[in-house]
Amino acid sequence: MSISPFPELLARHMRRIRASAADVASEIGISREAVNNWRNGLSMPNRKHRDRVLACAGYLRLTETEANELLQAAGFEAEFPGETDTRPQPYAATISHLFDRLASLAPYPIVMLLSQAHWGQPPCRAAIEAEAQRRYGREACVHIQPPYSVSVDSADYFAAVGRQCGLDGIDSDFAFEAALERRLAQGDRIFCLVSRFEQGIPAQREALAGILRSLSEMHSGSLHLLLCGGAALADLKYQGGDLSLLNIASVESWPEMGVGELGDLARHRRQLVLEADQAKHLLQLCGGHPVLAEAAIDHLADHGGRFDAGLDDALTADPRIWQALLPLLTQGEASTRVRGWLAQTRLARARPYLIDEALRQLYWANLIAPRRDDSGLWLEWRCEAIRRAGLMIAEQCASH
Repeated sequence: MSISPFPELLARHMRRIRASAADVASEIGISREAVNNWRNGLSMPNRKHRDRVLACAGYLRLTETEANELLQAAGFEAEFPGETDTRPQPYAATISHLFDRLASLAPYPIVMLLSQAHWGQPPCRAAIEAEAQRRYGREACVHIQPPYSVSVDSADYFAAVGRQCGLDGIDSDFAFEAALERRLAQGDRIFCLVSRFEQGIPAQREALAGILRSLSEMHSGSLHLLLCGGAALADLKYQGGDLSLLNIASVESWPEMGVGELGDLARHRRQLVLEADQAKHLLQLCGGHPVLAEAAIDHLADHGGRFDAGLDDALTADPRIWQALLPLLTQGEASTRVRGWLAQTRLARARPYLIDEALRQLYWANLIAPRRDDSGLWLEWRCEAIRRAGLMIAEQCASH
């Protein structure tokens, strides 16, 4: 839902004919490392690689439908005519709103999209990239994913960022700024998606922010930026006053899952049609958590659409929820407070930025959510399955 299926598709098709990364690389003219990075989800084909992905589909002997699926998962247009996928796309309205919002901002069309854990960065990335290409044109869209390494020097950092933007010969921050400015000077709009903006060395991140801010001012309305991240990006926005780019960004939060989005997800994921009351009950059980929603849909699809006691047990025992809870309940000074909150359904009032570190950790781990009643907006455990899992962990800690 939130992560492109391209790596999984590529790996599956390679296994089917027992093709190695070296085989594919030799056939389509890229390095074995690049193929391995695609297959392992460490990188995606850039905008110049459509022909190579198509050649890969040919080498792997894919059907026209499979080839189209692989191309679209990589963010490219389909190659072969065929039936249009009419399944509802989850969060289509949200993604459309993001781009409408971006287009309406002046003089700086910059949106910072915040999302909690398990949504991916950004959520529904393939759908966001597809909508960007529809609105701006494929050649006008770039996707920057700043290097994570804290050992990379400035030249290598901006060389990597430049390659992601389709810019060759970048060996410094100045070269990157000059090359991107030349593209903007041609008079076309550029849409730039920045994933995990908070990664890397602060000095390099701030240099990138300064460049994007400067180009936004020089070419007002021509550079449209969508910055995506989670806890660290929110910290930069609210605590990092020197990051001027974030000071002028409009903040949007990925919305809570509703009955409609859950129904779309069920049809899109497993072709499972939920009645309104079923979707409402399922949403209550999973609390709108993306991982638990997918687990619940899979359980229903595998059990003939029947709700049973096994569903509650499956959600409570989901290992990804335990992975999120365990450190918060066993490590650090705040763990005692977190264990105490398990006896409550309501933890504290919701705020644009949570000063309390323990609450902030719970929120960005996607374990609690803002809920509104007549008295205002409050933070509550996202669902009973999460609270039950927390109680189980706390009980086990107490017995050791």
